[in-house]
Amino acid sequence: MKPWIEPVSGRYLHLDIGGRHQRLYYEESGEGIPLVCLHTAGSDGRQYRGLLNDEELTRHYRVIVFDMPWHGKSSPPEGWQNEEYKLTTPAYTDMIMTLCGALELDQPVVMGCSIGGRVVLNLALEHADELRAVIGLQSSGHVDPYYDINWLHHADVHGGEVCAGYVYGLVAPQSPESERWETLWHYMQGGPGVFKGDLHFYMIDGDIRDKISKIDTDKCPVYLLTGEYDYSCSPDHTRSTAARIKGADMTIMEKLGHFPMSENPAQFRRYLLPLLNRIRGM
Repeated sequence: MKPWIEPVSGRYLHLDIGGRHQRLYYEESGEGIPLVCLHTAGSDGRQYRGLLNDEELTRHYRVIVFDMPWHGKSSPPEGWQNEEYKLTTPAYTDMIMTLCGALELDQPVVMGCSIGGRVVLNLALEHADELRAVIGLQSSGHVDPYYDINWLHHADVHGGEVCAGYVYGLVAPQSPESERWETLWHYMQGGPGVFKGDLHFYMIDGDIRDKISKIDTDKCPVYLLTGEYDYSCSPDHTRSTAARIKGADMTIMEKLGHFPMSENPAQFRRYLLPLLNRIRGM
């Protein structure tokens, strides 16, 4: 293969989030409407590598992908060794909006997957006037706990491997082997207790099912895209969520699982690009 350089730039942004200094890593590509992408629990922004390199998408959108604190290339804040990491709804929401403000993004589209798909619903509820639209991938108002998350941070197991083992079955069987295993590799590299701390939001703190009926899609359109192969946020979870949000647009994606943008970018873009064209024409 001839060497080539991706049209993606990476930088560190210093900012205060919740009163604490953070050194936040983000990557971007393209120009146009800001599209802020949120990675899944326990992983990082590498999940969006396909979108960052999609010339058709980046022709009209400035794709911005950041690693949350404690994830990927964004280190924990000073003093992290003296605390237990637990993601909460206020902290997550504030993190995203603080980033958008720091980068001076005008009416961005925010797209998140899994925990990101959950928090975009809260963004639509609390920050509708500041956003062009939200896109929830594998999005639901809640999920019932379906396994003991204590094993995700336990001295008797290899943390990275057990995290990857938990999510292995969430990938669609049609996804290419190379994409499947790169998705799992990201999970194997997560910090101790980070996946568990993210799931505190996903399974406990972030239950928003009783509030989402208040979302005004005239102010902030809500689009939900869910892969058919997912027992964490199943198609029925998303259907139930869409039914509670008047005007929500929902699509169940074939041959995709819980990580559509990462496990099979080529299949995912078949659903995403037409949607982004619709948003661009609004």
